[in-house]
Amino acid sequence: MSDPRLTPDPARVTCKQDRRIALPLCDLRRRPDGPRDRQLIYGADVTLLDEADGWAYVQARSDGYVGYVTADALGAVERPTHIVTEPSTRAYAEADLKSPDRTALTHLSRVAVVSEDGDFALTALGYLPRVHLSRIGMTASDPATIAGYYLGTDYLWGGNSRWGIDCSGLVQAALTACGVPCPGDSDMQMSLGNPASAPYRRNDLLFWKGHVALVTDPETILHANAHAMAVTFEPISAAITRIEASGDGPMTAHRRLASFSG
Repeated sequence: MSDPRLTPDPARVTCKQDRRIALPLCDLRRRPDGPRDRQLIYGADVTLLDEADGWAYVQARSDGYVGYVTADALGAVERPTHIVTEPSTRAYAEADLKSPDRTALTHLSRVAVVSEDGDFALTALGYLPRVHLSRIGMTASDPATIAGYYLGTDYLWGGNSRWGIDCSGLVQAALTACGVPCPGDSDMQMSLGNPASAPYRRNDLLFWKGHVALVTDPETILHANAHAMAVTFEPISAAITRIEASGDGPMTAHRRLASFSG
């Protein structure tokens, strides 16, 4: 049986056009005005499948998720050349940190750099600090370090940005930054890597029903969790006890990615 999160409804497909997200952040919804499934960020590639009544039915190119975004989320975004590699950044009106800021972008947003002016890169949004950008194709090497960028970020169900993220969004961001394709939800992420057992290693993935966490050292996880309503560190033993006591059950899986098993 096909997964509705990843399978377009044939009755809703009237076209197939390559488009990009032109807003800093937008919700990907199960239906127009419906609940958020995930979020899409600036420069993300999507396939437009239908558009009507101010809503666009799209499929995200990165993880295959299908859903609705507001029609104004799609726009003329040039082919990206660079990616935001810091937790967030701002676009300024001029190549001057004292000039008015126009908008903010989250980690992994993709932009087209037109030219460079000193410490700034000119884009369609304005001038971005060059130190916050890397060329597309350059990847990080340690998911746990990337996940640490989000420490303290508010917990947001279905969130995918520095301004709100959930457990699977955190893992997806960490692995994507390291060049590893990653699904958007924790049940799908259980297919990553191979089964593992204690002792825990940095960058192992630990799963509970509806939840995933990233191991940072043999005794600690980093995860976006509703208990703290934020991205926090937590001792593994304490998390196992707390989650089971809350009624969410025992840990269901321990997976290890061979590329990051140090």
